[in-house]
Amino acid sequence: MLLYFKPGACSLASRIVLIELDLPFEAMAVDTQAGTTKAGADYRRINPKGYVPALAVAPGVIVTENPAVLQYLADHVPEAGLAPAAGTLDRVRLQEWLNFISAELHKAFGPYFHGDVLEGPEKARVEATLLRRIDDVEAGLSDGRPFLLGTVFSVADAYLFVVLHWTSFIGVDLARWPCISAFMTRMLARPAVRKALAAEGLLQDEAA
Repeated sequence: MLLYFKPGACSLASRIVLIELDLPFEAMAVDTQAGTTKAGADYRRINPKGYVPALAVAPGVIVTENPAVLQYLADHVPEAGLAPAAGTLDRVRLQEWLNFISAELHKAFGPYFHGDVLEGPEKARVEATLLRRIDDVEAGLSDGRPFLLGTVFSVADAYLFVVLHWTSFIGVDLARWPCISAFMTRMLARPAVRKALAAEGLLQDEAA
Protein backbone atom coordinates (compact mmCIF):
# COMPACT_ATOMS: atom_id res chain seq x y z
CA MET A 1 0.00 0.00 0.00
CA LEU A 2 1.04 3.58 -0.62
CA LEU A 3 -0.26 6.35 1.64
CA TYR A 4 -0.34 9.87 0.25
CA PHE A 5 -0.08 12.22 3.19
CA LYS A 6 0.62 15.74 4.36
CA PRO A 7 2.54 16.01 7.65
CA GLY A 8 0.18 16.59 10.55
CA ALA A 9 -2.94 16.49 8.38
CA CYS A 10 -5.82 14.07 8.86
CA SER A 11 -3.89 11.49 6.84
CA LEU A 12 -1.91 10.96 10.05
CA ALA A 13 -4.86 8.87 11.26
CA SER A 14 -4.35 6.45 8.38
CA ARG A 15 -0.66 6.17 9.24
CA ILE A 16 -1.51 5.39 12.87
CA VAL A 17 -3.90 2.64 11.82
CA LEU A 18 -1.47 1.17 9.29
CA ILE A 19 1.13 0.94 12.07
CA GLU A 20 -1.39 -0.43 14.59
CA LEU A 21 -2.25 -3.18 12.10
CA ASP A 22 1.40 -3.83 11.26
CA LEU A 23 0.61 -3.54 7.55
CA PRO A 24 3.51 -2.95 5.17
CA PHE A 25 3.18 0.39 3.43
CA GLU A 26 5.09 3.23 1.87
CA ALA A 27 4.29 6.90 2.33
CA MET A 28 4.50 9.76 -0.15
CA ALA A 29 4.28 13.37 1.00
CA VAL A 30 1.99 15.70 -0.90
CA ASP A 31 2.12 19.48 -1.33
CA THR A 32 -1.62 20.05 -1.55
CA GLN A 33 -1.23 23.73 -2.45
CA ALA A 34 1.06 22.99 -5.38
CA GLY A 35 -0.83 19.81 -6.22
CA THR A 36 2.32 17.71 -6.48
CA THR A 37 3.83 14.77 -4.66
CA LYS A 38 7.35 14.81 -3.24
CA ALA A 39 8.36 12.75 -6.26
CA GLY A 40 7.04 15.49 -8.56
CA ALA A 41 3.90 13.73 -9.76
CA ASP A 42 0.65 15.57 -10.44
CA TYR A 43 -1.35 14.66 -7.35
CA ARG A 44 -4.68 15.49 -8.96
CA ARG A 45 -4.13 12.59 -11.33
CA ILE A 46 -4.00 10.40 -8.22
CA ASN A 47 -6.79 12.10 -6.26
CA PRO A 48 -8.73 14.64 -8.35
CA LYS A 49 -10.07 16.23 -5.15
CA GLY A 50 -6.54 17.31 -4.33
CA TYR A 51 -6.46 16.61 -0.60
CA VAL A 52 -5.21 13.82 1.63
CA PRO A 53 -5.39 11.03 2.50
CA ALA A 54 -5.34 8.85 -0.56
CA LEU A 55 -4.41 5.21 -0.25
CA ALA A 56 -3.25 3.19 -3.24
CA VAL A 57 -4.32 -0.36 -2.47
CA ALA A 58 -3.52 -1.91 -5.85
CA PRO A 59 -2.26 -0.63 -9.21
CA GLY A 60 -4.73 2.01 -10.33
CA VAL A 61 -6.97 1.51 -7.27
CA ILE A 62 -7.15 4.51 -4.92
CA VAL A 63 -9.28 4.89 -1.80
CA THR A 64 -9.98 8.45 -0.60
CA GLU A 65 -11.88 10.15 2.26
CA ASN A 66 -10.67 9.49 5.77
CA PRO A 67 -13.68 7.52 7.09
CA ALA A 68 -13.56 5.26 4.02
CA VAL A 69 -9.79 4.74 4.21
CA LEU A 70 -9.91 3.97 7.93
CA GLN A 71 -12.74 1.46 7.58
CA TYR A 72 -11.05 -0.16 4.60
CA LEU A 73 -7.90 -0.68 6.66
CA ALA A 74 -9.82 -2.00 9.67
CA ASP A 75 -11.73 -4.47 7.49
CA HIS A 76 -8.46 -5.54 5.85
CA VAL A 77 -7.41 -7.06 9.18
CA PRO A 78 -10.73 -7.80 10.92
CA GLU A 79 -9.15 -9.95 13.61
CA ALA A 80 -7.44 -6.84 15.00
CA GLY A 81 -10.83 -5.47 16.05
CA LEU A 82 -10.28 -1.85 15.01
CA ALA A 83 -13.83 -1.72 13.64
CA PRO A 84 -16.92 -3.68 14.69
CA ALA A 85 -18.36 -6.13 12.19
CA ALA A 86 -20.38 -4.67 9.33
CA GLY A 87 -24.12 -4.79 9.88
CA THR A 88 -23.94 -4.50 13.66
CA LEU A 89 -25.17 -1.61 15.77
CA ASP A 90 -21.63 -1.15 17.03
CA ARG A 91 -20.51 -0.56 13.43
CA VAL A 92 -23.20 2.11 13.13
CA ARG A 93 -21.83 3.78 16.27
CA LEU A 94 -18.39 3.78 14.69
CA GLN A 95 -19.80 5.40 11.57
CA GLU A 96 -21.61 7.98 13.68
CA TRP A 97 -18.33 9.04 15.25
CA LEU A 98 -16.39 8.98 11.99
CA ASN A 99 -19.03 11.11 10.31
CA PHE A 100 -19.17 13.56 13.22
CA ILE A 101 -15.39 13.92 13.34
CA SER A 102 -15.22 14.44 9.57
CA ALA A 103 -18.25 16.63 8.97
CA GLU A 104 -18.36 18.65 12.18
CA LEU A 105 -15.17 18.61 14.26
CA HIS A 106 -12.67 18.49 11.39
CA LYS A 107 -14.62 21.15 9.50
CA ALA A 108 -14.65 23.41 12.56
CA PHE A 109 -10.85 23.63 12.38
CA GLY A 110 -10.91 24.61 8.72
CA PRO A 111 -10.99 28.41 9.15
CA TYR A 112 -7.80 28.28 11.22
CA PHE A 113 -5.83 26.72 8.37
CA HIS A 114 -7.13 28.63 5.36
CA GLY A 115 -4.51 31.34 5.65
CA ASP A 116 -6.92 34.18 6.50
CA VAL A 117 -6.51 36.26 9.64
CA LEU A 118 -9.44 35.72 12.00
CA GLU A 119 -10.60 38.91 13.67
CA GLY A 120 -13.60 40.43 15.44
CA PRO A 121 -17.02 38.80 15.11
CA GLU A 122 -15.76 36.24 12.61
CA LYS A 123 -13.08 35.05 15.03
CA ALA A 124 -15.66 34.81 17.82
CA ARG A 125 -18.03 32.82 15.61
CA VAL A 126 -15.33 30.39 14.50
CA GLU A 127 -14.11 29.87 18.07
CA ALA A 128 -17.63 29.32 19.36
CA THR A 129 -18.29 26.66 16.73
CA LEU A 130 -15.06 24.83 17.49
CA LEU A 131 -15.56 24.89 21.25
CA ARG A 132 -19.10 23.61 20.85
CA ARG A 133 -17.89 20.65 18.80
CA ILE A 134 -15.16 19.87 21.33
CA ASP A 135 -17.85 20.03 24.02
CA ASP A 136 -19.73 17.36 22.04
CA VAL A 137 -16.71 15.06 22.22
CA GLU A 138 -16.31 15.69 25.95
CA ALA A 139 -19.95 14.74 26.44
CA GLY A 140 -19.40 11.53 24.48
CA LEU A 141 -16.54 10.54 26.76
CA SER A 142 -18.14 11.76 29.98
CA ASP A 143 -19.31 8.32 31.10
CA GLY A 144 -15.69 7.37 31.74
CA ARG A 145 -15.16 5.24 28.66
CA PRO A 146 -11.49 5.18 27.61
CA PHE A 147 -12.28 5.19 23.89
CA LEU A 148 -15.13 6.38 21.69
CA LEU A 149 -16.76 2.95 21.39
CA GLY A 150 -16.11 1.95 24.99
CA THR A 151 -13.18 -0.10 26.20
CA VAL A 152 -11.71 -1.00 22.80
CA PHE A 153 -9.54 1.24 20.59
CA SER A 154 -10.98 1.78 17.11
CA VAL A 155 -10.11 3.67 13.95
CA ALA A 156 -12.38 6.49 15.14
CA ASP A 157 -10.02 7.10 18.05
CA ALA A 158 -7.10 7.53 15.68
CA TYR A 159 -9.03 10.12 13.68
CA LEU A 160 -10.24 11.93 16.79
CA PHE A 161 -6.73 12.11 18.22
CA VAL A 162 -5.31 13.64 15.05
CA VAL A 163 -8.00 16.30 14.77
CA LEU A 164 -7.83 17.24 18.45
CA HIS A 165 -4.04 17.38 18.20
CA TRP A 166 -4.51 20.41 15.93
CA THR A 167 -5.45 22.42 19.01
CA SER A 168 -1.73 22.55 19.78
CA PHE A 169 -1.23 24.58 16.60
CA ILE A 170 -3.96 27.14 17.24
CA GLY A 171 -3.50 27.79 20.96
CA VAL A 172 -6.55 25.97 22.35
CA ASP A 173 -5.76 24.27 25.67
CA LEU A 174 -7.51 20.92 26.03
CA ALA A 175 -7.04 20.99 29.81
CA ARG A 176 -10.49 22.54 30.16
CA TRP A 177 -11.98 19.22 28.96
CA PRO A 178 -10.85 16.57 31.49
CA CYS A 179 -12.22 13.54 29.64
CA ILE A 180 -10.60 14.64 26.41
CA SER A 181 -7.34 15.38 28.18
CA ALA A 182 -7.30 11.85 29.61
CA PHE A 183 -8.11 10.43 26.16
CA MET A 184 -5.23 12.32 24.56
CA THR A 185 -2.84 11.06 27.26
CA ARG A 186 -3.95 7.47 26.61
CA MET A 187 -3.48 7.93 22.88
CA LEU A 188 -0.02 9.45 23.25
CA ALA A 189 1.00 6.38 25.23
CA ARG A 190 0.25 4.08 22.29
CA PRO A 191 3.44 3.04 20.47
CA ALA A 192 1.75 3.30 17.04
CA VAL A 193 0.68 6.88 17.74
CA ARG A 194 4.17 7.88 18.84
CA LYS A 195 5.77 6.18 15.87
CA ALA A 196 3.37 7.89 13.46
CA LEU A 197 3.96 11.31 15.01
CA ALA A 198 7.71 10.79 14.83
CA ALA A 199 7.54 9.73 11.19
CA GLU A 200 5.91 13.05 10.33
CA GLY A 201 8.31 15.13 12.39
CA LEU A 202 5.82 15.81 15.17
CA LEU A 203 7.58 13.91 17.96
CA GLN A 204 11.24 14.68 17.85
CA ASP A 205 12.38 12.35 20.60
CA GLU A 206 11.19 9.18 18.89
CA ALA A 207 12.65 7.27 15.97
CA ALA A 208 10.45 7.09 12.89
